Amino acid sequence: MAYDREVQQAAQMELLRRRQTAEAQASARLEAFFEACPRGGEIRREMARNAAAAARAVLAGEDVRAQLEKLKQRGLALKQEYSSLLAEHGFRPEDMEPQYACQACKDTGFVDGRMCDCHKQLRRQLAYQQLSVGLPLDGSRFDTFSLDYQRDDPQAMAQMGAVLRACREYAERLRSHSPSLLFFGRTGLGKTHLSLAIANQAVEKGFSVVYGTVQGFTTAFERERFEREGGSTAEALKNCDLLILDDLGAEGSTGYVNAVLYDVLNGRMMGDRPTIISTNLGLKELEKRYGERFASRIGGYYAKMEFKGQDVRVLKRRAGRS
Repeated sequence: MAYDREVQQAAQMELLRRRQTAEAQASARLEAFFEACPRGGEIRREMARNAAAAARAVLAGEDVRAQLEKLKQRGLALKQEYSSLLAEHGFRPEDMEPQYACQACKDTGFVDGRMCDCHKQLRRQLAYQQLSVGLPLDGSRFDTFSLDYQRDDPQAMAQMGAVLRACREYAERLRSHSPSLLFFGRTGLGKTHLSLAIANQAVEKGFSVVYGTVQGFTTAFERERFEREGGSTAEALKNCDLLILDDLGAEGSTGYVNAVLYDVLNGRMMGDRPTIISTNLGLKELEKRYGERFASRIGGYYAKMEFKGQDVRVLKRRAGRS
C-alpha cells in the first residue's frame, strides 16, 4: 500500500519522538540513580576504562591471555557490584537502558535495512486517522440515542428498539471477523448516530476505524485516478479493521467510482473484514444505481437493519419552535 508524503513524514516524526522519549527517560533514571548512589557512577566509569584496556590489549597483538582474563574478571566483579547497588535502590539493570516501544528496531523503524513491522503498522494507523479526520464521535453513543421521538408510533418504536439492542450487542461482540451491516431507511432516523456509536467502542477496543461519507471517498478516488504519486484510499478502505461508509447513494455516481466501490467492498468480503454501510436507498434502488452484481453482494452478505419512524431532526426543530 502506498502512502502520501504527509503520512510518511508523520510516521518518521512519531518514531523519532518515541526514540527520544525512551532515551531521555533512561537518562533521567540513570541520573537519579547516580545522585542517590555516587558509587554507581564511579563503577560505570571503571567499567568503561576496563573495557578500553581490554581493547588496547587486543590491538597490541601480543600474548595477552592472562591480562585479558584478569580484565574479564575485573569486569564481572564491577558488573556484579553495580547490579547489587541498583537493586538496593529499587532498580534493575534494564531500567537504565531506553525502554523502546519496539525492541526489534529500537524505534528507528528499520531492522537490517528493512522496514520494521512497527513502522508499517504506524503508517497504516496514520493513514486511517488521516482518512477519518474529524471523526465525530463526541455525542454519538448508545446512551444518547433516544427512542422517545418515535413514541407516537409504537411499531416504529419497537423496530428502533430492536435495532438499538442489536447494535449494542454487535459493538460488544465486535471482532476482526464480525459480520457486515447494512443500515437502510429514510433520513433522520439515526443511522449515522448508531454507526458512530459502534465506532466509539471499536476505537476503545483498539480497532483501526475508517469512517466517512461515500461522497468524500469518491472525491479521493477520482483524484488518485489521475495521480501517479500519493496514497491509495481504496487500499486503506480495504485493509482497516472496521470501515463505515455513510450515506451510500448520495454521491455522484460514475462507472469508475462504482467499480472502485465494488472492488473495496468485495476485497473486504474476501478478507472477512466488517463493514457498516448506511443508505437511504432500498435494495432495488441500490441495484438500479450500482448494478445487480453490486446489490446482490450487499443483499446476500450484509446483515440488514431497517430504520423506521419519523425524521428526528425535523421533530427536534419543531420542538425547538414550540
